[in-house]
Amino acid sequence: SHLNIRRPPATTTTVTMGAGASAGEITADTVAGKAEEVLKLNPDNRCVKYLLEMKNEGTLPTEAADLARLYACAKTGLENVDSGLGCYAMDPKDYDDLALFFDKVCNDYHNNPAGDKTHVTNWSLEGVEGLPEGGVLDMREIGMTDELSMRVRVGRNLTTFPLPGAMTKADRVNFEKTMQAAFDVLIKDEAYGGQVFSMTPNDVWKEVTGDEENPNLITTEKYDELVAAHVMFKDMAADPFLASAGIASDWPCGRGCYQSADGGFIIWFGEEDQLRIMCMAKGFKLNDVFDRLQTALDAVEAIDGIEFAKSGKYGFVTSCPSNLGTGMRASVHVKVPNLTSDGTDTKAKAAAKPLGLSVRGTGGEHTPIGADGTIDLSPSNRLFITEAEIITKLYNGIKLLKEKEDAAAK
Repeated sequence: SHLNIRRPPATTTTVTMGAGASAGEITADTVAGKAEEVLKLNPDNRCVKYLLEMKNEGTLPTEAADLARLYACAKTGLENVDSGLGCYAMDPKDYDDLALFFDKVCNDYHNNPAGDKTHVTNWSLEGVEGLPEGGVLDMREIGMTDELSMRVRVGRNLTTFPLPGAMTKADRVNFEKTMQAAFDVLIKDEAYGGQVFSMTPNDVWKEVTGDEENPNLITTEKYDELVAAHVMFKDMAADPFLASAGIASDWPCGRGCYQSADGGFIIWFGEEDQLRIMCMAKGFKLNDVFDRLQTALDAVEAIDGIEFAKSGKYGFVTSCPSNLGTGMRASVHVKVPNLTSDGTDTKAKAAAKPLGLSVRGTGGEHTPIGADGTIDLSPSNRLFITEAEIITKLYNGIKLLKEKEDAAAK
């Protein structure tokens, strides 16, 4: 079984779902019963809230296979009481096939109460509200004097594999092998060059591919070095949300990254989405990382065998409903010593929220702020907003947060 679901504490269901496995052990009643328990403990858990709404409407699936499919998506929210969203898609088609559930979650999370919005992809800055004259997002113009660490990333998944939560170990390694052909194209291209760093052990590589050894295997020391440099992602098996969803299963098989020769273009494979594609640089012009990412994405998608999964309503498909649409997170590390003078990011978060911005630590989500008051700032929205609007929103958000930071000094 590739999705081995053991009995966690206080769970009323035990299921083992794998290829062709029956899910006769769960019923709509046991799922609803568990959802009721969780909702009492956390009324903000959207997953259980909408499972119960479906139960009350009589729309929970009655066919065992359909219920098993929904349960696999909802499992993390049923097991992790403190979830805010509490669900992950397992297949690119889940957003359509399980629309009765996912539409409720998405319309709530992405502020679409009437359910009538459709996502539009657009990277062109032309005509975007709040764009400075000339279209250059130069942070020197808003008073920044030191170069800033800028990063723009998108989540992408291929149409030809399940999403990470439902991948078998063989799927993960075969996906890596599929991407290897794409990485070879990038490495031969002078604009990119670079190399692949893989964590798939040789014995697993051989078992799945038949080849004697993984040509890109790195040592533990090299992995730690890449994590410290924010090039590689951390061990996902430590994340209870990802573990429950099956996304962290088979670690470290099928996990790794590609990095361009100049270090500024990176593709993670095998994280929460099959691909996390990003550009990073130190500088002042947000256009530099934004434009490079658009060009690089076009280059990747032009490679044979690479087709990114999309939904007619939600744009690019991602495992977590929060990332749907653009799948984009555009961020800058900004020093705000006055707003963080108490050693926490509480004031910075309060200042950033009305601007539509999220604050994180410099190592990503759930990490502390820098000792010098550096925070990671990014627009919160991903869906029903264009790529061009996100990057412009970041620029104007930095400008407004800087005003609040200067006012806090007084």
